[in-house]
Amino acid sequence: MEITNVRVYLRGGEDKLRAFASITIDGAFLVDGLKVFDGQKGLFVSMPSRKVPGGGYKDIAFPVTREAREALQEKVIGAYRDAVETSLVGT
Repeated sequence: MEITNVRVYLRGGEDKLRAFASITIDGAFLVDGLKVFDGQKGLFVSMPSRKVPGGGYKDIAFPVTREAREALQEKVIGAYRDAVETSLVGT
């Protein structure tokens, strides 16, 4: 499995949500609805989720292995940082 494309949509505002993202896997499968948050330990990627009865959220797509999660996180956060840098250059 290879992440062949990452799209990041920066979000302004004062809360912890920094961006939305989508990834393409092997040029054939799109996962949309990822979120980049700035948490207590730094940036992290939240997987697409839906609200469940009782007020919580449940991920609807997620990496099964630690290695897959780390690879996904690295790619998405790298693309986020590139997008931030590009947006700062344009100002």
